[in-house]
Amino acid sequence: MSLTAGIVGLPNVGKSTLFNAITQAHVEAANYPFATITPNVGIVTVPDYRVAPLVEIFQPKKVVYPTFEFTDIAGLVKGASQGEGLGNQFLAQIREVDVICHIVRCFDHESIVHIENSVNPTRDIEIINLELVFADLSTIEKRLQKVERKVKAAEKEAIFEFNLLKKAQEQLLSNKQLRFLSLSDKEKEILNSFHLLTVKPVLYIANLADDEITTYQDNKYYQEVSKIAQQEKSGVIAISAQIEAEITDLPVEERSEFLADLNIQQSGLDQIILACYQLLNLGTFFTVGETEVHAWTFQIGMKAPECAGLIHSDFQRGFIRVETYSYKDIIKLKSELAIKDAGKLRIEGKEYLVKDGDILHFRFNV
Repeated sequence: MSLTAGIVGLPNVGKSTLFNAITQAHVEAANYPFATITPNVGIVTVPDYRVAPLVEIFQPKKVVYPTFEFTDIAGLVKGASQGEGLGNQFLAQIREVDVICHIVRCFDHESIVHIENSVNPTRDIEIINLELVFADLSTIEKRLQKVERKVKAAEKEAIFEFNLLKKAQEQLLSNKQLRFLSLSDKEKEILNSFHLLTVKPVLYIANLADDEITTYQDNKYYQEVSKIAQQEKSGVIAISAQIEAEITDLPVEERSEFLADLNIQQSGLDQIILACYQLLNLGTFFTVGETEVHAWTFQIGMKAPECAGLIHSDFQRGFIRVETYSYKDIIKLKSELAIKDAGKLRIEGKEYLVKDGDILHFRFNV
């Protein structure tokens, strides 16, 4: 499963600079609003420290990582959902993403203008969140108009949906996002079908000045963002988009040393991906062999046949069993023969819950 993230924020908060850095793309990053006038999409591989040791053991002909797709849209302003700035058209371009990455400016800089003329993370977050609420409210109200006709005909499913939509409408009119609404599984399934924005999990990315990143917890602006994220049970990380841009300009072999010199443990991309995996409750399993080492992203809680389906629908349809062992064991024992001899290879059936780090060999028949 390929993951997707939509990058949102006010103009001049560092969106395009960060997008350029993490995707190593080259879109315009200018000191004025709306430098990004079309949505930019970049696809990156998901780094996983476990892949290299597996490659060393199995010496495969091919290595495949999961991918993460980022969509950077134009900076939003007050009234975007009603057409202000470049309008609501850009919100439509992130309706199907898995997670929203909300970049918040947390640095002062006289020569970089702020569209609201001051740095205020709480206000900036409220502006963006309100536009997302307005956009969803428009979607809900349009859907209500269509469902009302079926309600008059006393259609049972239509009545259920109508009541759900009214509940969602009331939540949005109270300026509350839909992800905070208590819903049944069936209600969640219906709302998800509308690709609403405020249903999606949010990762707040506090963009700090490069000389403050190692002491980010002392930054008053970061503290504001962190407090909001904590209240919402959202994710939050601190990065410096400028440092990320500098990393991109370095040869790959020099990047780790550069980060170490700055006392930074992880790149911004690594932080973003890790935080998104945690928000979305995702893990990674591996398929290995002489032909290929492949890392697969899956939802924690998925059973073996569902994970088999991520590889191919035939694997799920004709699932018989899965042979599995742990990453930790293969690193220690160095070969699958040693895994078997040590009794570490397990045979699991349809009810097996796949774990992060599992090495899986699926058996199927169609």
